[in-house]
Amino acid sequence: MDTELLKTFMEVSRTRHFGRAAENLYLTQSAVSFRVRQLESLLGVELFSRQRNNIQLTAAGEKLMPLAESSVLLEQRIRQEVAMAEGRQQQMSIGATPNLWDALLQQHLSLFMSSSPGIGLTALSHSGGNLVRQIIERTLDLAFVFDAPKVDELTTIEVMQVPLYLVSTQPCSSWQQAFEHNYVMVDWGTSFQMQHAQEFRSGRAPVLHTNTGRIALDCILSNGGAAYLPPTLVQGAVEQGALHVVADAPVIKRAVYASYHATSGREELINKVIDQITAGTPGPAGDLL
Repeated sequence: MDTELLKTFMEVSRTRHFGRAAENLYLTQSAVSFRVRQLESLLGVELFSRQRNNIQLTAAGEKLMPLAESSVLLEQRIRQEVAMAEGRQQQMSIGATPNLWDALLQQHLSLFMSSSPGIGLTALSHSGGNLVRQIIERTLDLAFVFDAPKVDELTTIEVMQVPLYLVSTQPCSSWQQAFEHNYVMVDWGTSFQMQHAQEFRSGRAPVLHTNTGRIALDCILSNGGAAYLPPTLVQGAVEQGALHVVADAPVIKRAVYASYHATSGREELINKVIDQITAGTPGPAGDLL
């Protein structure tokens, strides 16, 4: 199937607007409409429910979306592998959840690239479920996640521990005081949520929920408040006095797992990537105290 049709379908789904999709794809609106009709004709189903100013995916469209994403990623992977063949450069695709890129992995990309000239890298950010699906479909080589996937086809190993500290823009004598002023709840995975619920049963409701540590950090630095964040994000602000560690709040540690397909045949390269990317990660809890 022509992946250009799938890309057009994905863009219309993302924008919910044929005109905006056309602008983003540098096509005319009639060309976008034609491509969608052509795809619907090939599949024998309607992909969009078209009403005035309201374009929604049908059930068939919802079903197609993850398959279309996988097909486009696979095409990109094939092109990369073939393009790299003459130069004998190995290609590696790495994925992680947004929080892991923010907290740990992004800062190691430059080091990895400079120390591995023979490896071409693709870095992706997705939810844990999407990452697992892409590994199973072999469109992704390696994923870093907080919650270990329990899937027989995958090999999953713990590669590091990340300490999370309760930090506040105001010096606080207790976690209760920190929670009183603009507490931001960051989703650091299922295990964190369970321990957080046990530790802070009487805490005030958060003013913001987010799945990205960077958003939480920017929010509390701009508006005041508190959040659980890793040393890599807050070390500079703590040293400058813009943030303060709440001493009586527990340090919550999160395990980070690396997952890859058990029959990938690339274990040596994958282990090399894991070793290099996880080198120099935060030390034991207590670094900020």
